[in-house]
Amino acid sequence: MKDMKNIKTKRLITSALPYVNNIPHLGNLIQMLSADVFARFCRSRGYETMYVCGTDEYGTATETKALQDNKTPRELCDFFYKIHKDIYEWFGIAFDKFGRTSNEECTEITQLIFKKLDENGFIKEHVTKQLFCTKCSMFLADRYVDGTCPKCGAKDARGDQCDSCGTLLDPTQLLEPRCHTCGSTPEVRETKHLYIDLPSIAPKLEEWMATASVSGRWSQNAIQMTKAWIRDGLNERAITRDLKWGIPVPKEGYENKVFYVWFNAPIGYMSITKQLADELAAAGKKSFDWRKWWLPSESSEKFEDGAEIQLFQFIGKDNIPFHTVVFPCSEIGSGMDFTKLFHMSSTEFLNYESGKFSKSKGIGVFGSDAVESGLPSDAWRFYIYFNRPEKQDYQFTWSDFQEKYNKELIGNLGNLVNRTLTFTAKNYGGKIPDGKKDEALWAKIEEKERRVTELLEWAELKDALHEIFEISDICNKAFQDAEPWKAIKENKQAADDILYNLVYAIKDLMILIQPYMPKYSQVVAGYLGKTIACAKYGESDGDGALTWDDLGKFGGLSDIGETKIYFSRLDDDATSTFRNKFAGNQADRDSAGDASKEKKSKKKEKKEKKEPSVLPVGQQADFFNANIELTVAKIVEVKPNPDSDKLFIETLDDGSGVPRTIQSGLRAYLTEQELLGKSVIIASNLAPRTMRGVESRGMLLAGDYTEDGKAMVEVIDVSWANPGTKVVLEGADVSAAKKAEITGDEFFSVKIESVGGTVQVAGKKLLADGRAITMAKAVDSEIG
Repeated sequence: MKDMKNIKTKRLITSALPYVNNIPHLGNLIQMLSADVFARFCRSRGYETMYVCGTDEYGTATETKALQDNKTPRELCDFFYKIHKDIYEWFGIAFDKFGRTSNEECTEITQLIFKKLDENGFIKEHVTKQLFCTKCSMFLADRYVDGTCPKCGAKDARGDQCDSCGTLLDPTQLLEPRCHTCGSTPEVRETKHLYIDLPSIAPKLEEWMATASVSGRWSQNAIQMTKAWIRDGLNERAITRDLKWGIPVPKEGYENKVFYVWFNAPIGYMSITKQLADELAAAGKKSFDWRKWWLPSESSEKFEDGAEIQLFQFIGKDNIPFHTVVFPCSEIGSGMDFTKLFHMSSTEFLNYESGKFSKSKGIGVFGSDAVESGLPSDAWRFYIYFNRPEKQDYQFTWSDFQEKYNKELIGNLGNLVNRTLTFTAKNYGGKIPDGKKDEALWAKIEEKERRVTELLEWAELKDALHEIFEISDICNKAFQDAEPWKAIKENKQAADDILYNLVYAIKDLMILIQPYMPKYSQVVAGYLGKTIACAKYGESDGDGALTWDDLGKFGGLSDIGETKIYFSRLDDDATSTFRNKFAGNQADRDSAGDASKEKKSKKKEKKEKKEPSVLPVGQQADFFNANIELTVAKIVEVKPNPDSDKLFIETLDDGSGVPRTIQSGLRAYLTEQELLGKSVIIASNLAPRTMRGVESRGMLLAGDYTEDGKAMVEVIDVSWANPGTKVVLEGADVSAAKKAEITGDEFFSVKIESVGGTVQVAGKKLLADGRAITMAKAVDSEIG
């Protein structure tokens, strides 16, 4: 591949800022996930890269939601910001900074740009007519008004836009308007607002666009929509609103108004970059001047001579005019040399089953649903990219999800990885055989790799992914044609050659697929003794991390380590369960869930509760030695139970050679990452129990403790002991036979507890490999 050492171009990447007032659905996630692929590619390719995003926190939508939820806007933003951040972290989105617009940096830069626009004569003042709700005693900003669209007749249009036909509206244009808060009919009153004079800036906008749209290869829909706005005549656009929650307007007479969210939201990209710089400086780490990326001519530090900053922006089609007209006009009109749009990557809509995804109506699969589904995050990432709606809307259906997931992700890529590495591990002891490069095979692979690179350079994400899967398909056919299971007996060199070539093809595939499926690619690269470079801004990868430059290179891989299946097939029953679970809207599902919980709670209250009796202290040690078997086991896989918000499903290596499945109610206390790889203690002869459709063969031991007033759980960690090691009381025979199976009542008849941090029964220590078992935090608690 091309040597990237001399690249001077810098890649500045943004994705549309998600509104903070709700949980994002898959349609919202497309932009952030798309930008993540591109940012990861740029880092691997050798570009200096900055990817920023954050929650859009000001405006009517936030005030409205806060009112509904009986919270202050700040409380609402704090609550949902954490939800957003957790969801994006689960999806593996590697922002350099995921910030917020309700910060002092956004206020500072927004007011700066406004003052420059005002000084340059591009701010106008107008008295306008606006809807006023006499019942709520306030002017109604756009999103406080609902009504009928005057263009298409949709009954659920908002005051700023009709979702049905996409028409941008003024609230006074709505037919049969009603207050979103109380439902009453508002009246028209006069109010004073500030406007940005887009018509006066238009000539400079057109001049800039004529060059930028060509050099940056704007998509056709972005060019057509922008030209249509200009052709139809740009109007002065209001940039202030009668709200309390927002950035104050620094102008006399406007002390009680704030900036319209669509004026300050794109400026959020700049402010979040400054947030990162300010945080690094405050932490005493190497920082940078945010203007280096956004206002280089005024920056205190510079990129090397000749460096070009290319701004790539990822948005939905409904946001195009704000990024190609309104935001660039604010930059141009300020007279300051801000970094402007280079390439626009926009998408059409992702629709859900027979309708549309809707955050406001709670329809579709939401980020929290994906987290709770039990499917790996990379499975969701794969499907979104494989069907990214780049040229037209795409309909998400569960049957299509099942087909693409099973056929392409598992049947193509997963199949190649599993069959190749498993065959090599089994027949070559994990050692990559010495083979000869298959020039014909690699000519096909390298041609595809060049095509993938060309496509990703211009953020053609869907086509690039399909090319990657074509490489996998080529390799699968090569494996099948070579029949290594026969060749290893009849022509070992032929078997050596095909395995040698396919292992290095998999190495290349993991480099190519890393931007799309970062977790899966790192796991597979780990089987080859490698990591893949993905360091964020200011960070560094470890020595030997694979980059785009390593495509097509041979050598340097280690013996193949233990492998396992990463993606499990999705059967018809599971698909049907998902379809039914996510039918209707979020509110209906939550109500149904609450009703079900209440019903179960009442049923539980009616049922006579029988507490297991604890044996006298003097009998507990003997009963334990004769009946209770505790075993060390290593957690090799963790995933949520899709039918429970409390249970984890853990797969364990208990030394028997057969994977053991248990469940634990730890989701409220620990993450999957905190459990994965731990060596724990399980009650291994506890009778199997089915919970939420999954059989649990044993119970994990842990203790409770409190930290800062919060209930916490510590899992017993016995990292020094091998899986299968028996845990016994001091003085007991480690080889003594135990009862084959015990009940829960029998297990809890013995009190296992942590006393001063030492785990014991009736004053006798529990030992594994002769070493006392201790707790670091649950130092005085019962163990269960």
